[in-house]
Amino acid sequence: MAKDPVSRKSELLPGTLEMLILKSLERNSEPMHGYGIALYIKQISREVLRVEEGSLYPALQRLALKGLVHGEWRESDTGRRARYYKLTRAGRKQLMEEVASFEKLLEAILRVVQPA
Repeated sequence: MAKDPVSRKSELLPGTLEMLILKSLERNSEPMHGYGIALYIKQISREVLRVEEGSLYPALQRLALKGLVHGEWRESDTGRRARYYKLTRAGRKQLMEEVASFEKLLEAILRVVQPA
């Protein structure tokens, strides 16, 4: 019996998670905390993409160290402390480059898998 495609673990190409995080922050006008970013990606992908904490927070840390996002501690809607992230100018520039590169890769893959 074939597995439901949604229940299978989706694997992302290297660097794709960072691009999805940057894009999520770009699309939302307000800073977002990690859980909100993961939830947004899950919802916008119609539950195909699920970002685990073990991948998300290290990726956010890498992005912050590169100066692509800025994080600050705040109180969340539930009253808990959470780090909220926003996209930096450098992050916007990096996102544009990553999306262009990803689109080029996607086009190449589609040329291979689609009939001529």
